[in-house]
Formats: sequence, C-alpha cells, structure tokens
Amino acid sequence: MPRKKELSFEESLTELERIVTAMESGDSSLKELMANYSEGVKLGTHCFQVLNRAEKAMDLLIDESAELATAKELKIEGDEP
Repeated sequence: MPRKKELSFEESLTELERIVTAMESGDSSLKELMANYSEGVKLGTHCFQVLNRAEKAMDLLIDESAELATAKELKIEGDEP
C-alpha cells in the first residue's frame, strides 16, 4: 500500500482555512463540526511542526563562532533533490 503523501505547509493552511470557513458558516451538523474540529487540530499541529522545523533550519544558517551569518544550502521539505 502506498504511503500517504504529507501535505505541505501551504496545503495544510489552505485546508485549515477551508475548514474554518465551513465551521463558521453555521450550516454543519454537530457530527460534521466535530469531525472538522478534529481535522483542524491535526492540521494546526502539522503547520506548527513545519514552522518549528523551518525555524530550526534557519537557526543553523547562523554561524555563531564567526559572528557573521554564513551562506549554507537550505533544504526545504518537499523540495526534490
């Protein structure tokens, strides 16, 4: 069975925005609201984790011992080698 592709930050954020809009519309049943809320929490957590990894990657770009920012190749998740 193929592994499920992890959504990018942008895809996750777009889906989270769609869920929020649907929930705010007031047209959803309680069951749909609960499912959307659960999915929204997962997407929010995913976005936070991606941002946290990006922050750590940016921190690695600074060479504290030289007291200067150094240029290093930045690997972004989802980029092909």
